[in-house]
Amino acid sequence: MRLRALLDTDALGLKLLGGEDELDRGVRGVMTTDLRDPSRYLSGGELVLTGLAWRRDAADSEPFVRILVQAGVAALAAGEAELGDVPDDLVVACARHRLPLFAVHESVAFATITEHVVRQVSGERAGDLAAVVDRHRRMMTSGPAGGGPDVVLDLLGSDLDLRAWVLSPTGRLIAAPKETTGARGTVPALDPEACARLAAEHLAAVRTGRRGPHRVVLDRTTYSLFPVRGSGRGPSSEPGDPRGTMLSDWLLAVEADAGDWAEERLDLLHGVTQLIAVERDRRDAARTVRRRLAQEVLELVQTGAAPAEIAARLRVAAPVLLPGLGTAPHWQVVVARVEWEDGRGDGGPVTQALLEEILVDPASTGPEPSDRIAVAHTGDEAIALVPLPSVTDEHDEAGPGVQADALLESVRGPLTAGLDGDGRLTVGVSAAVHSAEGLRGALEEARHARRVAAARPGRVCAAGHQELASHVLLLPFVPDDVRRAFTARLLDPLREYDRRHRAELIPTLEAFLDCDGSWTRCATRLHLHVNTLRYRVGRIEQLTGRDLSRLEDKLDFFLALRMS
Repeated sequence: MRLRALLDTDALGLKLLGGEDELDRGVRGVMTTDLRDPSRYLSGGELVLTGLAWRRDAADSEPFVRILVQAGVAALAAGEAELGDVPDDLVVACARHRLPLFAVHESVAFATITEHVVRQVSGERAGDLAAVVDRHRRMMTSGPAGGGPDVVLDLLGSDLDLRAWVLSPTGRLIAAPKETTGARGTVPALDPEACARLAAEHLAAVRTGRRGPHRVVLDRTTYSLFPVRGSGRGPSSEPGDPRGTMLSDWLLAVEADAGDWAEERLDLLHGVTQLIAVERDRRDAARTVRRRLAQEVLELVQTGAAPAEIAARLRVAAPVLLPGLGTAPHWQVVVARVEWEDGRGDGGPVTQALLEEILVDPASTGPEPSDRIAVAHTGDEAIALVPLPSVTDEHDEAGPGVQADALLESVRGPLTAGLDGDGRLTVGVSAAVHSAEGLRGALEEARHARRVAAARPGRVCAAGHQELASHVLLLPFVPDDVRRAFTARLLDPLREYDRRHRAELIPTLEAFLDCDGSWTRCATRLHLHVNTLRYRVGRIEQLTGRDLSRLEDKLDFFLALRMS
């Protein structure tokens, strides 16, 4: 709204004392203060209301007005209730700095002016942005994109003074507002840790069925989280079941508390999420070719096609996945599965979208990072064909490319929150293979690794090909009743003793085995005297009838702890 409109409203009781030539200034907000220096609370464009309690003598007016002008306020309104007429020194200072000055009649409360300005400004901004949103929607439905989610976020900032970010379900930054510099300095970016925490809160809220927008407070800043739902063509589980979409939907994080917003303002933000969803659908459509190529290769591998036929298909896929690559790359296979505890839902398409997100470099931003990864799905598995353009050392123990221990590091927190109490994500990673002949073995290797991951505790687990040469390969295939009987026979006496005496025999056993039976290292780790450690180990042997100096008994205890 314009300053001139304030004078036209008789109920506000305003009298212009100076600045008639500046009445076309826009008012973006209102603030009441009696601080001598309120600059840290100003962002520009405000109508400042003051009762003049900051003024002790005439010399105070000049620095106060200078601070307001430097902050970019629109005008100053001084109340007459305390001092009667507005002091001349304040009138002179405002005239010197070309700051419009109003006098507020003593019968008018500052709250009346505040309510009027906020109502007018909010209504105008909502109307302006609604028109822009509608225009942008028409553009995007009738032709190419109008700039993607970044443009929408810029509209939110310029028209509603709202800072917002678009995040993936794992907390990766898809779009962010432009950095702005004002009276409060440069607006800080949203750091990766905050992104991950917001994504975790969003997934947890959706999983529990809480109605959005979801309110989250991080480091004394309030955010409102809005889901960005696709067109309905994306992955899902069952009708009415939100679990499938929550693992693939983006979210809009707005730095504001939407709990007291009017219905019209909430509808406006939901319209913004629909615009962003168009970009999400476009991204999914762009992945169609890569998904189809992966599906074709997967079918050839699973049906036992000739290596020459598979190699021919890979030569077709390589330019799409790695354009400009001169030679055929090496390949790696990643298998993932989402399992719901109640058995409902089809995890294949859900996991396909989720695996595509997980395999993206977490440091990349934007809706179209260079994640040229082909992911197919079969049954309740998602299978990724990951191209490796170069392999520096094929004898490297860790192997090139995707590493299981690092794959889920940045996404474990958000996904654990989303799956807690309801489902699990397990991932297996193969070694790199150098030809089409190796793909079938890589697929089986990745599937075995995923079963190893499934045998571990936790909602989000991964295992790599390195672990398939270890004893842990055997654990997923031990029948459940055998597991229970084996672990109960060895560990139940210790658990019962710990429960009755708080003796910590189980933690002591774990530490002793982890230290390879070294008394000194184990005592140091547990902060115990060696004699105390020897007493505890002796008690373990007495309760179980085993001898921890024997390799066979150590191995039995180790396996029992891994299977428990």
